[in-house]
Amino acid sequence: MALLALEDGKIFRGRACGASGTICGEIVFNTGLTGYQEILTDPSYAGQIVCMTYPHIGNYGINPEDAESSRPWVRGFIVREISEKFSNWRGQLSLHRYLKEHDIIGICELDTRALTRHIREKGAMRGCLSSLDAEPNDLIEQARRAPTISEWDWVHEVSCMQPYSWNEPLAGDEHIGPAELHIAVVDFGVKRNILRQLRARAQRVTVVPASWSADAILHLNPDGILLSNGPGDPAILKDAIATARRLIDTERCPIFGICLGHQILGLAFGARAYKLKFGHRGANQPVKNLLTGGIEITAHNHGFALTDLPAELELTHVNLNDGSLEGFRHKKLPIFAVQYHPEASPGPHDSLSLFDQFFALIASSRTCQSVLI
Repeated sequence: MALLALEDGKIFRGRACGASGTICGEIVFNTGLTGYQEILTDPSYAGQIVCMTYPHIGNYGINPEDAESSRPWVRGFIVREISEKFSNWRGQLSLHRYLKEHDIIGICELDTRALTRHIREKGAMRGCLSSLDAEPNDLIEQARRAPTISEWDWVHEVSCMQPYSWNEPLAGDEHIGPAELHIAVVDFGVKRNILRQLRARAQRVTVVPASWSADAILHLNPDGILLSNGPGDPAILKDAIATARRLIDTERCPIFGICLGHQILGLAFGARAYKLKFGHRGANQPVKNLLTGGIEITAHNHGFALTDLPAELELTHVNLNDGSLEGFRHKKLPIFAVQYHPEASPGPHDSLSLFDQFFALIASSRTCQSVLI
């Protein structure tokens, strides 16, 4: 037996899977049919307990190639039915064993449809998941005492501590980009497939901690800068916003923001961030490109969005489900950003061309110059 208690007093019962214990976090849901390993290892889920809406999870097991970071970052995992056996030529261990080995508490045989409907109606909220013999009222109180997603700097938890070079190409593709190109990635919780996409187009990819200053980043002499995805509320990341503003003001090289990086760039320009009721998480979000009129099916993982863009920014993408802002570009500077994940993993590849657009901006812009520190 396992229990999930929400801060509003709602209780869900199921069977324990994965590790044993009690954990609190923000309850969110993901609508993807596949890609559970990428979801588990996406640093953007730090601080959250993830419910999968697709009922059958774990049937192809876990493999070393599909991890999007060095470890799982979810605080808990909720599924309707967990597959005890797996069948896939790449699979090496079961989902249950993987969760247990990484100390991730799970619950299965829970009514995930009812939970998802509740979150859609009431909004994302804190919850407490326990596989121990716990009193429901005690778990409700623990959920209410837990920090909200906006009360903790999750980026500090997931960002690298030291800079490093990324050398792994895309799977099955040994091609790497021109030797003269160097991309700096500010790691707010970067996914590996973003780095692979960059590496496929540039000889050098350097990942730096989120705490690095703009001067330190520019001292690397990058040809372009990418602000990565990551977890939590962008409005509390004051230092990151100030760094982005400094990078903008120097006008040294093109900047591309993805997900949290998109929000940080927007806030640096003076836009406003707000919390979505239940967020966008899944691999089937329709986005309209206002520049081309085309529709892209995209991968999402975010609980916050931007609004009130300043006049110097042009709206480029909108979400067709709720009309929220999905992308912008600067009207004069080589800066653009999207809220969704063009690298997918998991998800469709409709938006991979955004990486090509980034490198086209680099080709048409002057190379960054060193900043005297």
